[in-house]
Amino acid sequence: MPPEERKSAVALGVQLPGVSDEEHASSLAELARLGKTLGVDVVARVTQRRAKLDKASVVGAGKLKDLAALTGGSGIVPMGPPGRRGKAEEEPGVAEAEDSEAMAEAPAQADAEGGPTPKTPRASVVLVDHDLSPSQARNLERATSAEVLDRSAVILAIFQRHARSREARLQVEIARLSYWAPRVREQSGGKDREGGGIGGRGAGESSLELDRRKLRDRIAELRAEIKAIEHEAGVRRQRREEQNKVALVGYTNAGKSSLMRALTGSGVMVADRLFATLDTTVRALQPETKPRVLVSDTVGFIKKLPHELVASFRSTLDEARDAELLLHVIDASDPAFPAQIEVTRAVLDDIGAQGPRLLLLNKIDRVDAARRDELRTEYPDALMLSAKDPEDVAHLHGRIRDFFERDMVEAELSIPYAKQKLVAEIHANCRVLSEAHDEHGTRLRLRARPEVLARLRAAV
Repeated sequence: MPPEERKSAVALGVQLPGVSDEEHASSLAELARLGKTLGVDVVARVTQRRAKLDKASVVGAGKLKDLAALTGGSGIVPMGPPGRRGKAEEEPGVAEAEDSEAMAEAPAQADAEGGPTPKTPRASVVLVDHDLSPSQARNLERATSAEVLDRSAVILAIFQRHARSREARLQVEIARLSYWAPRVREQSGGKDREGGGIGGRGAGESSLELDRRKLRDRIAELRAEIKAIEHEAGVRRQRREEQNKVALVGYTNAGKSSLMRALTGSGVMVADRLFATLDTTVRALQPETKPRVLVSDTVGFIKKLPHELVASFRSTLDEARDAELLLHVIDASDPAFPAQIEVTRAVLDDIGAQGPRLLLLNKIDRVDAARRDELRTEYPDALMLSAKDPEDVAHLHGRIRDFFERDMVEAELSIPYAKQKLVAEIHANCRVLSEAHDEHGTRLRLRARPEVLARLRAAV
């Protein structure tokens, strides 16, 4: 998006009990990065320590006025439906009392926490680092006169923008409509459909009910479309069932696509932005091994990933669930990566991905020597590497090869000439150590996984 089209935004966050200052600051910084990816620049931050989110407007009345000063709003939530002058507008004092549950804060901290300053440009968007109820979003919009997007809405908008394949677009659209369905609002004059029964006496549908039904019908249509695509993907996975499979998983922008390109030589898109990859790509490990190893690049995870997206992308994440080895890629240069590890583990557990996991501390070239020593102590089983270093990539290639060879057993098979088609299958799924021919057929000495060897013996 050209600079002149970018909007200014305010990041709004509430620091709840049990959340440290570092975690809160990291979450807001991540929200700002999400906003940048979406095309808005965060020019200020408004935060407040509270025991819980305010049910009406997320923050208390005082902070709401600070927020509104940055957006040009009144800082007061009008009472009554939109478009009508409520008591809060007629009597400003009604809504000005600070919520008693908010913790006391020193006035001198206002600027540091994103309070209004003379140099701050007016923002037209408010990004909230929490999931909002429809009423909270509506109240914030009315008090700030700005567009309000909670964290889930921002992530969904980014997914919608970055989806490329038909499957990804359908999955994102299902998630987006599922998110917005309960947030559809009654439009002005929308009750003209009520009383639409025979002779005007029956109970008809309101505009709101009709809009929601249309959304439900559209979601059902999209799910029917994607079911056919998922069936095709399932058939492809079934064909790869006996092949060695590795999946790259991890937090968004950890460097999974860079490693995918380095390990497979594929032309997957690599970009330094959040959620650059939404489509699952499967390629063979290069240089190719015998048997062949397939590597899949999956969608990145993030804190508070909307449940609608997890549900919609479950079929895509099946690549991770079916993989025999999970390469958990971590951005070692990000100070917040320990929390990101836990987020990734939680999502993997949720989708049932229980395979062995190898931690990869990526982007190690951005970490100084002292920090590297600390990481070796904290994560002794992890592999430190940079996707840009060919030697590091070669070492990872060897670790992957060794992982699949550790369970292989050596055996000899004699294949009659009448069943020579099995020889090609053996070369594809086993490591052939020697091959000879006699009057009875082809004799092979090979190494293979026990289940593959058992199937071949049964076929002979």
